[in-house]
Amino acid sequence: MSEIPSPTPKPPITPTNDAGLGSLRDQIDAIDQQLLRLLNQRAQVAEQVGAVKRAEGTPFFRPDRVAQVIRKIENANQGPLLNAHVASIWREIMSACLALEAPQRVAVLGPQGTFCEQAAIEYFGSAANLIHCASFDEVFHATAAGTAQYGVVGMENSTEGVVTRSLDLFLRSPVHVVGEVSLLVRHNLLRQSAHLDGIEVVLAHPQALAQCQNWLSEHLPQAERRAVGSNAEGARLAAENPHWAALASERAAAQFGLHIVAHAIQDEAYNRTRFAIICLPQTLATPPASTRDCTSLVVSVPNRPGAVHDLLVPLKAHGVSMTRFESRPAKSGQWEYYFYIDVQGHISQPHVAAALAQLQSLCAFYKVLGSYPVSD
Repeated sequence: MSEIPSPTPKPPITPTNDAGLGSLRDQIDAIDQQLLRLLNQRAQVAEQVGAVKRAEGTPFFRPDRVAQVIRKIENANQGPLLNAHVASIWREIMSACLALEAPQRVAVLGPQGTFCEQAAIEYFGSAANLIHCASFDEVFHATAAGTAQYGVVGMENSTEGVVTRSLDLFLRSPVHVVGEVSLLVRHNLLRQSAHLDGIEVVLAHPQALAQCQNWLSEHLPQAERRAVGSNAEGARLAAENPHWAALASERAAAQFGLHIVAHAIQDEAYNRTRFAIICLPQTLATPPASTRDCTSLVVSVPNRPGAVHDLLVPLKAHGVSMTRFESRPAKSGQWEYYFYIDVQGHISQPHVAAALAQLQSLCAFYKVLGSYPVSD
């Protein structure tokens, strides 16, 4: 049997004189013009979609539709662009087109440069009309009053636990949760100059100060730790005083012209915060079930032996997994508590619905905060 000759290796492709850098740039310019024409064609169709939605009175922003389009694009992607980058590009395209239909007003914790703002941009895209609020109380009020169509509020941090103020505000607010963003949070030390010398005060949101306490104790043990309404507010104040520093994002450093003296100083490297997307039910109803959902609720039970244990029985009986269980004082002076519960699954799923119906029958107070897709 004759030996099959091995294929001759092909030499690497090198640009010829005709396909030099100038020619390649010309190709990119031509492709950019094609992309621009196609994007404007898409925008024109989006405007027509907006007109239909306006006539029908249906919501302009549909997060489930956004997720569906992005999944379809990711499945069709054959590279070399990564799916994460493709998803980011398409979210911005859809955000820009939605702004032509009806700009979305979104309340966030301000000033500019907060992680809350970053979470809003990740969810709605940069074309959203952001309304910066001084506190989460104002975010809830603006959303409930209709000043903003949506709000973004911190719910839980992987290091410091729940954001208790948000839980308290959910109790009596008419808004519900329609989505979430899980954001990797990196705290940086920012100030006017590029060194640690002479820092007298470190300003940040209380949770950020707690998340960086070990680093601060080691590197700035004498500095006062001063809580402010948001990390970006701390950065704004640090920009006014050479002896002050802030814990904030790189966006805040750019926003207020500050040096990043130390990068990523949080005590836990994998430090994430969950942000909830809230709105009135008439703005957007409960999203349909997806492949991965969470249902959040708040309940209270009569003060009797075994009452809290009895809450868990319906979940176990119907095979529903509980992923969070937090208690908060009812502030009634009677040592009563509200319990905040997250369970896996969507309220429309039969086993979840059956479990929650049985659980509700045991409660003195029962409120579903939302049933929504889980963030990756």
